[in-house]
Amino acid sequence: MHITVYTQDQCPPCEYIKNYFTEHQIPFTEKNISNSAYRAEMIEKDAFSTPFIIIDGEELHTVDMDRIEALIHV
Repeated sequence: MHITVYTQDQCPPCEYIKNYFTEHQIPFTEKNISNSAYRAEMIEKDAFSTPFIIIDGEELHTVDMDRIEALIHV
């Protein structure tokens, strides 16, 4: 399973999802959009808010915990 989370500073939902993955020992890659390359990647995917989560290719534009848990099989 491969998870990427696009985040930004001072984003409570970003902190929530990062803490969730960490507490459940689920590895993920964080891409903070303060890095312009990461911001450009996110915009190329028509995502304009954080957190933007990609789980095995499925793009989630909101923190939909039911969908996230279904995708990670918790």
